[in-house]
Amino acid sequence: MTSTTWQSLLEGRIDPAWAEEIDAFEAQLLLRKQEKIEERVFAETRLRRGVYGQRYDNGHRFDGYGTRELAFADVPKKGPETMWDAPGMQRIKLPYGGLSPEQIEVVADCAEEYSDAILHVTTRQDFQLHFVHIEDTPDLMRRLASVGVTTREACGNSVRNVTACPLAGVCHTEAFDVSPYAKALMLFLLGHPDVQDFGRKFKPAFSGCEHEACGLVQMHDAGYIARIKDGVRGFKVVVGGGLGTVPFQAEVLSEFTPVDEFLIEIQAIARIFARMGEKKNRNRARIKFLVSNLGIEEFRRLVELEKKTIPPDPRHTGLIENLPVTTAGPVRDPSALNGQVRPKGYEKWAATNTQTQRQDGYHVVTVNLPLGDLTSNQARGLADIARKYVGDNIRTSVEQNIVLRFVSDEDLPAMYDALTAIGLNEPGAGTIADITACPGTDTCKLGIASSRGLAGALREYLAAKADSTDPAVAAMSIKASGCFNSCGQHHIADIGFYGNSRGKGGRSVPHFQVILGGQRRENAAKYGLAVGAVPSKAVPDVIDTLTSKYVENRQDGESFQDWSVRVGKRGLRELITKHMEIPSFEDSPEFYTDWADGRQYSMGDHGVGECAGEVVSLFQIEVVRAETEVFDAQVALEENKDPDAAEALAYKAMLSAARSLVRMEYIDVSEDPDEIVQEWKTRFFDTGRFNDRFAGGKFGQYLLDRHADTAPSGSLSIAARYVEEAQLFVEAAVAADEKITTEKTAIAETVVDSSD
Repeated sequence: MTSTTWQSLLEGRIDPAWAEEIDAFEAQLLLRKQEKIEERVFAETRLRRGVYGQRYDNGHRFDGYGTRELAFADVPKKGPETMWDAPGMQRIKLPYGGLSPEQIEVVADCAEEYSDAILHVTTRQDFQLHFVHIEDTPDLMRRLASVGVTTREACGNSVRNVTACPLAGVCHTEAFDVSPYAKALMLFLLGHPDVQDFGRKFKPAFSGCEHEACGLVQMHDAGYIARIKDGVRGFKVVVGGGLGTVPFQAEVLSEFTPVDEFLIEIQAIARIFARMGEKKNRNRARIKFLVSNLGIEEFRRLVELEKKTIPPDPRHTGLIENLPVTTAGPVRDPSALNGQVRPKGYEKWAATNTQTQRQDGYHVVTVNLPLGDLTSNQARGLADIARKYVGDNIRTSVEQNIVLRFVSDEDLPAMYDALTAIGLNEPGAGTIADITACPGTDTCKLGIASSRGLAGALREYLAAKADSTDPAVAAMSIKASGCFNSCGQHHIADIGFYGNSRGKGGRSVPHFQVILGGQRRENAAKYGLAVGAVPSKAVPDVIDTLTSKYVENRQDGESFQDWSVRVGKRGLRELITKHMEIPSFEDSPEFYTDWADGRQYSMGDHGVGECAGEVVSLFQIEVVRAETEVFDAQVALEENKDPDAAEALAYKAMLSAARSLVRMEYIDVSEDPDEIVQEWKTRFFDTGRFNDRFAGGKFGQYLLDRHADTAPSGSLSIAARYVEEAQLFVEAAVAADEKITTEKTAIAETVVDSSD
């Protein structure tokens, strides 16, 4: 249908303000197409409407679950030059993951008509549609808006989706249902003038419980934990958390903020962030850096002062007056399951995918989605099931599943049969086989290794032996990111992975850095640290080694996380060392391909040159020193609790990595830090040869910033940040060497070819 047809059809169903915003976006889109607006200006506009470009060099691939299928021969070797040349991605904002059957149906229809008929659930409870043509996005937005769904500020330097526990309102241990307050926050901040001038994105989250994992508030820019004090509802408020390349734990802003004050408080936080947050250096522009630089006491003082300057706004209290106890109620009366005949496969499914809720006679059902994907037909079938059994009680989860609440106990077998009919009856929700993964190299321009491919392979591998898996191992979590940015939340998993690359014999080999020691409970109370990079194809063996040693050596009742701490980084690294070796191409060519991709691996658009024989470069020999120093810095933090020693070792590791690069061209460079940094900066950083293109140059800036100020902080949290930065700098140095080596090999081959 044409835009005019859709506007006519949907007239009267769209909020007038939303309709005006979409019209304005469409006008800017047309101006950009006519080249009357620069792309850098239009980019922020489209991002704030949830419209992304996406990657094509690694293609639209079959992942083993019937989605993302396109022949490799049809995949361009390089991505399109502009948004007009090929489809991109549309993110759809779902506050606290809440959905109605009608909303699911509309998203399903849009996915089928504008995309590849796949709805993808993200780690922030959103939907994403891939392969959407940008010219279709205004109509898509109007159809979503007609059922109360927006894409506004789903991306860009704005307040992103407000997440919350999918069990909010039915949880046994919550203080109260946070869902209505999450929605109030979204409505208050959506398009608010005070949130339009941020240097970077801002992510809020809500949790009804202090000690569970549900809201993961400690890893958010602003987090709210429900509390009741003297009969008054309120929140413990934390600020300045975040994962990304360098994770920060949030700091406590307020032990108790009454609900009638929390909107003016977040407005004050937003105003301070907009006014004082970094704008020029995007690498330091998240609020976590502002809170860290000011200190929480000063930030708290500024918030209190700012609250006094904010003009009165009736929405501060109007949006939270007369809120319901829960966001929705049951559509069917509670009734016991009693002696009903259970369908084949029901017991195994029920053991992992159902749990009792606070209200007697009802269960929560988790629909386990492989890789967070479901088809449009499955989504429409799920909407029919929800309409019959639970009504609007539908949530997406940060584990990339869909949760149905208020399922009467009596209806569980019938619901299982209905889910089976549409292929959504897979058991294993919440188990080690229920793996979280970001899009990785499938569609993300930052992807280094195939996190989706890895997750798909591990899912099948672990599910196949689920019946014999130790219960404590079955309860573990695995999360994978395609790069260091932690979109797959690898820092808070029992076993986390993020993609990187290593080289051998002139060929690139996809790798994953192994992250251990993360903790989801206590709202993401502890972040894991890297213990070593292993070839991607060795990851299943790494998991087997770690879990078998855990079962063999654990003490009574000891969790994997506690066991990891007791074993220590040195012990954990020893366990995976045997898996870090890269076999030769001749012996194991499969190691030189990525998961779900039969082609020889390469980093993005870069080609891979052939090499006559194995050569170990000076860099490869010397960078081991830097990797050892990073590891020693992590040990200094974990075992010795010595922040000054950790910071010194982290700085030393960056210098060693930089010197390893410089010595490839200037063998006589000294050990003097000033000379190392100057030579590295001149030869690699200023020329763009330091290959942290995925990070926008910020990994190189880590060395420059640290070299400019080497004073010890005396803080374990700041030291942890420096150690993470050193780890990433060393990774970028390895990538730079790989890129340079590949380019030299290609030049040599060109000379040989031309001489023939």
